[in-house]
Amino acid sequence: MNDQIRVLAGRKRIALVAHDHKKAELIEWAIYNKAYLIRHELFGTGTTGRLLEDALDIPVKKLLSGPLGGDQQIGSMIAEGKIDVLIFFWDPMEAQPHDTDIKALLRLGVTWNIPIACDRSSADFMITSPLMLEPYHIQIPDYSVYLNRSLR
Repeated sequence: MNDQIRVLAGRKRIALVAHDHKKAELIEWAIYNKAYLIRHELFGTGTTGRLLEDALDIPVKKLLSGPLGGDQQIGSMIAEGKIDVLIFFWDPMEAQPHDTDIKALLRLGVTWNIPIACDRSSADFMITSPLMLEPYHIQIPDYSVYLNRSLR
């Protein structure tokens, strides 16, 4: 296998996503960590992006609402190497009508080996890591065997 190396720049492109019952928690977390977040480029789905931009008073690139395709937009950006970090405060106690989109988004994050935080504790560890402010080399698995498989 020939894994590829992708370099995440010192200024990361961070996608911030939250389910409805987790939006307030994400906003609170973002305000608390504003000094770290302002060093990076931020992306958010629908309402979450607007709420973050208002609360932080810094630009957030806003995509569609999650259920309307925002999760898929972020997934596409991950696959294209345009998102470096995913912070997704998801609600494990409530079924979502777009659960398949959420699973696909998380799968893409893992497929492309980007850092993912799904709760406040993980997000705290991630955002305060010295690796967030310096270039970081990630290994992209070699998917050539998968891509070249016989489809008989």
